[in-house]
This record gives sequence, structure tokens and C-alpha cells, in this order.
Amino acid sequence: MAYFNIVCVIAGTGTLGLPLALRQGGWIGILILFLSWFMSTYTGTILIRCLYALENRRLSSYKDIATASFGAIGGWVTFFLNAWILLGAPVLYMVLSGMNLNQLCAGTAGEIGKIPWTIISCVIVGIPFVFVKSMKEVAWMSAFGAAATAIVVLIVLVVACIDQKNLPPVHHDAVIWDQFPVALSTISFSFGGNVVYPHVEASMKHPKSWNKVVAAGLATCAGLYFLSAVPGYYIYGDTVVSPVYNSIPEGAPKIVAVVLMTVHVLMAAPILATSFSLDVEDMLSISVDRLGKVKEFICRAALRILIVVFIGVLACTVPHFDLLMSLIGSFSNCGLIFIFPVLFYWRLTGFRNKPIYEIAWCALIILLGLVGLIFGTIDAIRSLVKAY
Repeated sequence: MAYFNIVCVIAGTGTLGLPLALRQGGWIGILILFLSWFMSTYTGTILIRCLYALENRRLSSYKDIATASFGAIGGWVTFFLNAWILLGAPVLYMVLSGMNLNQLCAGTAGEIGKIPWTIISCVIVGIPFVFVKSMKEVAWMSAFGAAATAIVVLIVLVVACIDQKNLPPVHHDAVIWDQFPVALSTISFSFGGNVVYPHVEASMKHPKSWNKVVAAGLATCAGLYFLSAVPGYYIYGDTVVSPVYNSIPEGAPKIVAVVLMTVHVLMAAPILATSFSLDVEDMLSISVDRLGKVKEFICRAALRILIVVFIGVLACTVPHFDLLMSLIGSFSNCGLIFIFPVLFYWRLTGFRNKPIYEIAWCALIILLGLVGLIFGTIDAIRSLVKAY
């Protein structure tokens, strides 16, 4: 089930945005996609290795790794960036779910507006989130979410191939240098699951199989990405939009794709929120051993209800939250996916004891992370300035 957790969290709505990333950067984006895949597999492996770097105990979270590596300041900086991703992504998911549900009900009594549907989406997400305790218990949701994403990719692939004969000639580029940094940022972020890995690994029956599980999960995500990005850009070229299912003709397949993607975001949001809640519960010592079963459940339920309310309020009230998310997300994702795991690994396990080829590989990972961080942040700032 850890495999499904990884696929559901990572291969989400970003899967359907990658054709646009190729449109922005050109075919060279495929090379960046390969690099991001291999690099994220490596950082996902060494991040979990860092959990066991101390001889006397297993570290429990990303924040614990950062604290062990760089003290309290490093721990709290990482916690803030981690929290932004784990709470910000569900906010965006609730906004998307509300828009999709209102669109699906257009022209019927169910067309009640985006905000009411967003609130309903929060309630749907909140029920399993409040009552399940760990990542192991939300694994069934991961399986449904992963399956929904895979089906949407196949629908888009088949419909796009059928639609190709009806389309005028489209333009492709090998590389578009002025847009390449933006495409690099988008593609680099598409393997961002490090924020939940410590809790996913903790939920495994056989944690020693983590390396195989994360490699299989990311390979599945990469397969879905290539099935979405390459045909999507090849068929629709410079006319492709994000999400790519908005490029296919109107009809039943598109409606099914919208429904399934809505199912995916409703399944993925509790996984991300659960990972954040587990971190906070650990910090507040909310446990059965300390409080007993009844008090532990009451405290945990109260905390999680507050988290759902917070997500719902942001989703319904903050204008241009997606752009604000892009700004901090550019910094957070690049740090959490690429830069921080390498720095923590060196700090906790040593630098001089690594072979030169591994040091070179780690340096390349940090370089890619820095490039994505810088240009992603610049593009997000420009978008915010333009919006306001």
C-alpha cells in the first residue's frame, strides 16, 4: 500500500500539466523529466536512510532529520516549508474540486457555485481524515486515487490519438530558451513526494523494502508522465493547455476525465493532510500511551477538524492562492525534493566517505534544485505582480 500512497500523492494533477511544460520548454523537457525521475528516486532513498542515521533511535519525520542535521533552526525552517506543501496542496485541490463539481452540474439544480462545492469537498475530505489515524489506514484511498489518475491518462491518450486526424498542423520546438527555466521548474516539481515519505515508510510492514517501493512508485509516475506529456505535446503542439484533458474534444470522455480527476484530488488531499497532522500530533505528544484511547481520539479529532476548517477557509477566501502557492512552493519543493535531502545525508552520514561519482551526482542534484528554485520563484513573483 505504500506504493499506492507514493503514486497517488505524486502522479496527481501535475500529470496533466506536463504537456504544457513541454510546450513551454520544447522537447528538451523530456531530458529534464528523465533527470528529475532518477534524482528524486535517489533523494527519496537517502532521505529514508537519514531516518536511521542515529544509532539509538529512528527519526520520525522530515523535521526530525533537519533538526538532527542543523539544529532547531533547521528543523523549524523545514517544518514551515513542509507545512506549506502539505496544507497548500489540499487547498488547491479543494478549489479544483469545487470548480470541477460546479462545472459538471452546469445547467442543473446542482450548479450552486464554486464556493459551496468547495465547502462540500472539504466535508468529503474531512470525514476520512478525522477518523483514520495513520498513513496505513488511508492506503485504500491511495489505490483509488492512483487508479483514477491512470485511467484519465489513458482516456486522454486514446481520445487525442483519435482526434489527431481532425487537427490542423501544429508546431513543435526542440528547445525554447526564454521559457525553458519555467518548464524546468514545472517538470522538477512533478516528483515531489518527499514530504510524506517518512510517514509512508513508517506505515510499511517491511520497511527494509523501502528502496524497491519508492523506485517502483516513481517509475510508475514516470510512465504516466511520459504517456501524458509526449503524446499530448506531439498531437496538440503549441495549442496544448493545462490540464491536457481540456485540449480534447467535448464529450463523454472529457466528462469522465473531469470526474476521475476530481475523485483523485479528493483521495489525495487526506494523504497530504494526514502527513501534516501526524507531524503536529508528534510535536504535541498526542498519543494513546500518554492520553489513553478516548482522550487521544478527542484531541486528534479536534486538531484535524481545525486543519480541515483552515484548509476550507483558505480555499474559499484567499484570492490568487494558486499564485501564492507557486511562489513559496517553488522554494519549498526544490529544497525539500532535491537540495535538503542531499545536505542532510552529507551532514548525518559524512561527506568524505562518499565515492567521487556519488558526490558529483549529489552536486548535480543540488544544481538542478537551485536552478528550479531561482527561476520558479522569479516566474511566480512576476505572475503575482501581474495579478495584483
